[in-house]
Amino acid sequence: MAKQLDYHAIYQIFDRFREADPEPKGELDHTNAYTLVVAVALSAQATDAGVNKATKSLFAVIDTPQKMLDLGLEGLTEHIKTIGLFRQKAKNVMKLSQILVDDYGGEVPSSRAALQSLPGVGRKTANVVLNMWWNYPAQAVDTHIFRVGNRTGICPGKTVDAVERAIEDNIPAEFQQHAHHWLILHGRYHCKARKPQCPTCIIRDLCQFEDKTL
Repeated sequence: MAKQLDYHAIYQIFDRFREADPEPKGELDHTNAYTLVVAVALSAQATDAGVNKATKSLFAVIDTPQKMLDLGLEGLTEHIKTIGLFRQKAKNVMKLSQILVDDYGGEVPSSRAALQSLPGVGRKTANVVLNMWWNYPAQAVDTHIFRVGNRTGICPGKTVDAVERAIEDNIPAEFQQHAHHWLILHGRYHCKARKPQCPTCIIRDLCQFEDKTL
């Protein structure tokens, strides 16, 4: 685990991220807050591309909790059977849809606690929804962010929660809204797990990773 970078280095890193991609976006397809919740819940231990492929036909006809309930468990399962753990995920989506209808009038709540109370929705999922839909500077730490944060020294931590706190504590406020997208995209396409593309990395000179590739 790299040492925590200082404020000046972190500012430079995110200034470069911003210059390269001023408005980074999440890569899960969705049409509204509800389909975003479903997509993120389905994405656990699955790729965004795989989820998007499975939900393309689903979201073309299902965009509310009630429509999902009307589709039924078997109908949903048929749509998402190419996604890992699809049976349990289908059950969770049906349960959370019922709760949204019964307790929230079919609307997705904007509270982290309320979101986390939904079946299949953990802190990471809740933070993604808060950030992408409600524009709250929540930090959803996935494997990419955990790796990038610890390799570079941007936000090191031994646990996901520690990395989340490091992001909130050490990244300047002006970058908080898009921080997790910049970090995810950097990890997905540049700072890869097995073959990090260090020679072409825009933050190579600031990164603390000792095993940089040549």
